[in-house]
Amino acid sequence: MKPFPKIHDVYVAKVVLSTVLLTWAVLLGLDFMLSFVNEFGDVGKGRYGVVQALAYMLLTVPRRAYALFPYASVVGSLMALGQLASTSELTVLRAIGLSRRRLSIAVAGSLAILTVLMVINGETVAPEGQRRAESLKAAAKSNNQVVAEYSGLWAREGDVILSASQGQERSAGNDRWLELRDVSLYQFGTDGRLVSIAVAGIAEHRPGGWLLRNVTRTTFHAKSAEKVQIPEERWESKLDSSALMSGTNRPRYLTAKALHKAIEDRQRNQLDAGEFEAHYWGRWFYPLNVLALCLAAVPFAFGSLRSGGMGKRLFIGIVFALVFWLLQTQFVELAKVFRFDFRLAYLAPTVVMLVVSALLFRRRSG
Repeated sequence: MKPFPKIHDVYVAKVVLSTVLLTWAVLLGLDFMLSFVNEFGDVGKGRYGVVQALAYMLLTVPRRAYALFPYASVVGSLMALGQLASTSELTVLRAIGLSRRRLSIAVAGSLAILTVLMVINGETVAPEGQRRAESLKAAAKSNNQVVAEYSGLWAREGDVILSASQGQERSAGNDRWLELRDVSLYQFGTDGRLVSIAVAGIAEHRPGGWLLRNVTRTTFHAKSAEKVQIPEERWESKLDSSALMSGTNRPRYLTAKALHKAIEDRQRNQLDAGEFEAHYWGRWFYPLNVLALCLAAVPFAFGSLRSGGMGKRLFIGIVFALVFWLLQTQFVELAKVFRFDFRLAYLAPTVVMLVVSALLFRRRSG
């Protein structure tokens, strides 16, 4: 077989990439506008005005771009390939030696860089932007100068239950730590009896562990109670800021690292970690999802997309994206209910799409 000239790979990749970027921009713009209009329901509460709502929306753009990219990639790929097919450019490329396999590689390769960037974005810019957005919104709505990112927080660590009225992340130079206020630690015995209550004005979580300040500890004995005042006390606990943030933030807004810590914390304390596991493995399968959707779209370039206008291509792309989303959602929900491995739940729809793609390839070549 003759080697395929590189220039044709570049041409196909350029057409696919430009169409995907345009589709992505349109989807992101629609999502931004609809969500911005929805924010007007909160405008007027405290200091949360139109400017604050716009700032909130801008901070959430990286997270929205991450979520919409897989669907923009399949719709954009289908429209790009349909454009090449309708103008007979694919026919010309096939005549000079473009194989279906090489076309698939060109399509997938053109989106590889964007996929890598979105994976990095999903672990850095997107969660940080979402955190700042929620912080800005909470501060504006509550009219507080100090942002209370954690409110009415409850957490469990072994036989100790932690309660805090509010808290926030603080920083000084390169140091960052979590500070909780009005903290209560309830310690229970193996028989379920309350052993002690420690009330601290401030609890700080630093790299070295927890430090409690202004502690009043009440210990309950069989027939008496003992109260002591302690200026500072260290609390030996594996509970960290990531685990606490997972209790106040929605799992889909956390990084994979924070999700992993939250899963370990819940499993250590015999709590249900299903929601966090679902999102954790969703992060790992994100690149594979993009690849599967794009490869499944390629066979249509040799048949269904050759005739018909942009409306038909857009319809097929939306159907593909919806079918994949519905399949994956149902498998993940089944994994939660029947408690089977979430990796299988994410892998199954991908395998289905790739099998469909392979069958369509065979049918088109037949």
